[in-house]
Amino acid sequence: MHRFTVGPALRGERLDRAIVSSLPQLSRSRVQALLGAGRVQVDGKPARASLRLKGGETLEVFVPPPEPALPEPEDLPLTILHEDRDLLVLDKPAGVVVHPGAGHARGTLVNALLHHVSGLSGVGGVLRPGIVHRLDKETSGCLVVAKNDAALQALQREFQARTVEKTYLALVHGHPPPTGRLATLHGRHPRDRKRFTGRTKTGKPAVTTWRVRTLLHGAALVEVGLETGRTHQIRVHLSEMGHPLLGDILYGGTRKGDAKVKAVQARLGRQALHAWRLVFPHPRTGKPIRCEAPIPPDLASALELLERS
Repeated sequence: MHRFTVGPALRGERLDRAIVSSLPQLSRSRVQALLGAGRVQVDGKPARASLRLKGGETLEVFVPPPEPALPEPEDLPLTILHEDRDLLVLDKPAGVVVHPGAGHARGTLVNALLHHVSGLSGVGGVLRPGIVHRLDKETSGCLVVAKNDAALQALQREFQARTVEKTYLALVHGHPPPTGRLATLHGRHPRDRKRFTGRTKTGKPAVTTWRVRTLLHGAALVEVGLETGRTHQIRVHLSEMGHPLLGDILYGGTRKGDAKVKAVQARLGRQALHAWRLVFPHPRTGKPIRCEAPIPPDLASALELLERS
């Protein structure tokens, strides 16, 4: 809602023109529509567009949020690791958004899935059809999609019950201890709302395990397990233990490393995180489904460049 008092400069002006003048982000046609819907009040009462202002009135303009456009099917390539009548497991490329949102109306996995799977649009809602969980735009690897409501609900229960085995590969700065387990609370960062932190007194529990697979020049390839699934959990825990992901701008990964490491980061152009393996019970049969997404070429190249001589 926008609320303001009519100043002397708008005395005698029509109400609709005064709103356009005061709120230039709204077109005149948009203002007319808001007036017609009764979403503009003058001193607490709805008013007509032609009302002449006297000055000193309080205007309230109620602008509803835009209704999101429904995603449309697009014939885009999908790398499928497993598919049956109930679900798919995809190997999501880095740089691809899972579902449409602000600035990403097309070219998402959902757009591709709507083309590939008949009847998917009604599964779990029209904006995120079939989506059981999500990966960050710059994270590659395994992603589960349900083809029907029963599968969606069963898979969501499995994720919530923490019975899904989720293993990631992370390329991190420095050389962490060979193995470890980190358990913290997890919440919004108090000064940066885009970030999360484990250094908080309130929040949800977050548990991450790790095992170093390979030591590299100024870096290490680490196998990371998630016992919980909080937003940015791996990125937060690795960063706050002093070993952020290479290329992770948000959590400090690009501020570390020598010239060789920084050159690899620049070439990689994204956070070095890959959802490598998923193991979960099939929602219909209960039999274990095990999927592994191969290390993508960009991460493989980074590993090769950082191999210790």
